[in-house]
Amino acid sequence: MEDGELDEVDKLKTKILTAWHNVKYSWHVKTKTSFSRNSPVFLLGKCYHFKSDVLGGVAPGGEASDGVAPGGVAPGGVAPDRPSAACVPCNVEQFRRDFGSRVWLTYRRAFPPIGATGLTTDCGWGCTLRSGQMLLAQSLLLHFLGRHWVWADVLDMDNQDSQGLKTVKQGTLERSEGLYRSLVEFSGSLKLSRKTNDDPVPVGSEQQGHVPSPTLSQDEICHRKIISWFADLPHPPFGMHRLTEVGKSLGKKAGDWYGPAVVAHIIRKALQEAQEPELQGLAVYVAQDCTVYVADLMETHSGGAVILLIPVRLGGEKVNSQYQDIIKVIAV
Repeated sequence: MEDGELDEVDKLKTKILTAWHNVKYSWHVKTKTSFSRNSPVFLLGKCYHFKSDVLGGVAPGGEASDGVAPGGVAPGGVAPDRPSAACVPCNVEQFRRDFGSRVWLTYRRAFPPIGATGLTTDCGWGCTLRSGQMLLAQSLLLHFLGRHWVWADVLDMDNQDSQGLKTVKQGTLERSEGLYRSLVEFSGSLKLSRKTNDDPVPVGSEQQGHVPSPTLSQDEICHRKIISWFADLPHPPFGMHRLTEVGKSLGKKAGDWYGPAVVAHIIRKALQEAQEPELQGLAVYVAQDCTVYVADLMETHSGGAVILLIPVRLGGEKVNSQYQDIIKVIAV
């Protein structure tokens, strides 16, 4: 067969596979998560407890506390004799605000085709890339906004987001994509700052595709900017299009299965090649064989912030219980 005929066959296979994935992964059963009120819930280094009468001491304010890893260093910089992750009571709403403020990136469909592959969905093959995106997004939130930041509108959007999980009718896809592009362009025009004050910043209402708002806080500008970097369009630095393009240099292409180690190196290279001025001076270090060489780290990344990635499997079929105390206090 000629090369042109082979390309047509590959495109047909891609379309059939995409259609199958859309059917297979569009079905989902929404289950209700159930937590024991007698047990603490750990979320990225914070401990939440919904029942106060099981705790001996209560810190004022009812805020969730930062934990300390066994053998780790407390917030004051002093390693305690018997470190532990301290919990204080809080209400469910505080946990929901924190949990809902984390960036959720998952399978999508009907985005612009990825290069010559013609793929318009990552259903069935993009799970590890999406996990890597969320890991990087959380790192950027932590870097620019800090661990205690929560999205002001998170509870207002919660019910709307759950309704948005329903299948979108095909006739609305083009309009949704147009609005999505407008929002990305709007967020891309905002200037990101690492300041975390709540001084309102006036924003013009003439932006197309954006519902006029009188003011946006500096934190919200930063939040929207970070989200725009993960848009599934050809140009954002951490969108699916860009990550699969970077993956080509590592022997991967869109539609392949990506392992954690490969994704870690894709993230490193994507950040290294990002042109956004706000990302300059920020780097990723990928540990080889689960080992961090401090001398190499200081020599190559001493001038700025570093995201440290350690690809490691913490057990066989499930997480080994020996690692649980460490996992509870990891903030990223």
